[in-house]
This record gives sequence, structure tokens and C-alpha cells, in this order.
Amino acid sequence: MRVQVLASVMNQSFETISGKMQLDSDAVIINQCDRLGVEEKENNGHLLRFYSFPERGIGRSRNEAILRADGDICLFSDEDIVYEPGYAEKISEEFEKNPDADMILFNVTVEEERRTYHISERKRVHWYNCGRYGAVSFAVKRESLLASGVTFSLLFGGGAKYSNGEDSLFLKEFMSKGYRVYTAPVTIGREEAGESTWFAGYNEKFFRDRGVLYSFLYGKLKSVMALRFLIAHRDKMCREVGVKQAYRWMKEGFAEGKKG
Repeated sequence: MRVQVLASVMNQSFETISGKMQLDSDAVIINQCDRLGVEEKENNGHLLRFYSFPERGIGRSRNEAILRADGDICLFSDEDIVYEPGYAEKISEEFEKNPDADMILFNVTVEEERRTYHISERKRVHWYNCGRYGAVSFAVKRESLLASGVTFSLLFGGGAKYSNGEDSLFLKEFMSKGYRVYTAPVTIGREEAGESTWFAGYNEKFFRDRGVLYSFLYGKLKSVMALRFLIAHRDKMCREVGVKQAYRWMKEGFAEGKKG
């Protein structure tokens, strides 16, 4: 099965990005910048296609990549991901082991402060625990993705109105349509530390945006899931504002989500 990386980058050059990410598979790279352009080149026997667009937003960028993908397995990525040797083979092997999987989630190593998950076993993912995984862990069969009709939200994520959550909404909608998602305790790469395009601390905007996300993600269970989230992460996220204040802000986000 041919793995194809679908990478979202900003203001990058075709000459440096493949080496920076250590790409060793086919790739579709969407470069958000101030120009329009298309370039292609071969890299160690793999085809890299580099598209430049002036539009902004991580959801828009990922959707542009989906439209241009032609691999058997699509692996979502960002410019700060550096892949391990043999990542494409590892991914392909996992799909061969589990032919029922439409999508498999993999480990990507990040700084402890930014880590939201670590996969230690192979199991099926469900609606109640899908909110912890980032898009760079997603490897999905292209035929299943296209058949599902699921795309990334343009309201959530870097460059959008609400700061993050497009990956969780994508995953939930994909599963709600009957497609099967599993985890694999396999590390395929690492995230290089750098300045986030959306995270500015655990402040009012963070919790309000999270409340809006939870209103879409969990519906009537949003309050329960919000409290569960805050209690589970209070030592990291609620050092300055406290759980009660964070929850008030999330409730304001619920109301905004209801209006929308």
C-alpha cells in the first residue's frame, strides 16, 4: 500500500522541506504563502508535489491536500514533523495486519508539556476518547476518506476563528459515519519544538474556544466531558486560573457554540 504524506506548511521552500521533514514517501505539500504555484520533483524514487496558495487556515490547507491526494494511505502532517526511517513501511504493515481499519493512529513524539496522548496498545477508538489525538497521528485509507465525504472544519484550528479542534471534529465525524479507527503503538516521527501558531497559554480564549469545540463534539454531554477534561488536566492547565474559572469560560463557549 502506497503511503502519501499530506503536509500543511507555511512560507516554506520546495528545496528545503523534504530534507527538513526527512520525507521518504510520496507527498502532497500545501504551502500557505503569498503566491500561487505548483512544482514537482522526485526524491529517492518518490514524487513530491508542492502547491503554493495565498489562503490561510489549517483546515483549508488539509482539505486542499485531500483533493490532490492519490496514494493508498494518506498521512496528515505539518512542517514541524520529522519522520523516522522506514515510517512508510511501518504504516503499511499496520494496515496489512488490520485490514478492517479505515484509519490508524500512530505515535508522534512531542515535548511533555504538549503531549496529549501516548499509544501503548492496539485498540479501537471511540467517540468519548477521540479528542486527544492530533491530525499528525492520522493515517487513513484514501478510498475510505473519499467515500466518507469528511473534510476538516474551517472554523477550528490554526488561522481559523477558534484556535484548535479541527482534528477531533474530523475524527468524530469519520467514525460517526461507520468507519473504523484503531491505534497502533508504533512511533513514526517526532515534533520539533517551536512556536505554536495558535497556543498562547491556558487563558480565557483557550477555555472559551474549548467550550465551543465541546458543544460540537459532545452535544448534550458537553458539561460532563468538560469537567472530566479540566479535572484530568488541572495540574497543567489550571495552575493560574483554577478549575472553576476555567469551567465558567468553557460554559461561555457552550453558549457561543449553541448560537452557531
